[in-house]
Amino acid sequence: MPERLFVCTPSKLGAYTDCPRRYRYSYIDRPAPPKGPPWAHNSLGASVHTTLRNWYALPLDRRRPEALPTLLKGTWVREGYRDEEQERAVFRRALEWLESYVETLDPADEPLGVERVVAVKTAVLAFNGRADRIDSRPGPDGPELVIVDYKTGRTGLDSDDARGSQALALYAYAAERVFRKPCRRVELHHLPSRTVAGHDHTVESLARQLARAEDTARDIVAAERAVADGTDPDEAFPVSPGIRCGWCDYRRSCPAGADATDREPWSAVERALAPADPGDGGPAPTA
Repeated sequence: MPERLFVCTPSKLGAYTDCPRRYRYSYIDRPAPPKGPPWAHNSLGASVHTTLRNWYALPLDRRRPEALPTLLKGTWVREGYRDEEQERAVFRRALEWLESYVETLDPADEPLGVERVVAVKTAVLAFNGRADRIDSRPGPDGPELVIVDYKTGRTGLDSDDARGSQALALYAYAAERVFRKPCRRVELHHLPSRTVAGHDHTVESLARQLARAEDTARDIVAAERAVADGTDPDEAFPVSPGIRCGWCDYRRSCPAGADATDREPWSAVERALAPADPGDGGPAPTA
């Protein structure tokens, strides 16, 4: 019998790559260990993403910066903030980001997809993911697709981040097959710094990213089989201690998390309101 395809999303693959133990807690253990409180930076990212989705859903004549305060207020996620004062300050900052970003857009440019699900099957994977935006832009031989991913983290991004993003590469690979148009360009639109970090993939570089994703899927399946055969789950899904432990939802359930620096749910957005510190080890609040 053929092997069953591994059903996955970018976040599922990324969870295992970051820490196999976190993958186990998220996708295998049932009931799953309790999570910590919600993170304010996740709330911020979700609010900004939904606002941009709803901005594109407006009629063309209403796609103006003046629409943004109402859109952001209507999609604002309030969880994780320290208090109302911090929440209001972050709301104002997010609105500044959105207004500056929308000023760079042509309202008449209709994306091919906004929060569009793309899916593809390979010999190993049944992949699906939701791309923030898929643009269609003129190319030398006709229309070409571009994957756009919004980022709201404090730290600026560069072309290496776009090149190394497995999620963007998988979106591009899937979009090319769904729409039957070339899709090699991927872009990270960093709203806080008003910058765009892009990379132009080749057929070969997309194939390498796909191969890495398939290798990860094989490792996950092998670990699951090992547990089924009697291997200790902690051995099959080892912890990968590091700076991410302080931001892990399962830190309080993981022995390695006890040694991690304690992070308040609002820590990342508090730093987002302060001048940038190159030595800061916090996460890039994204969604």
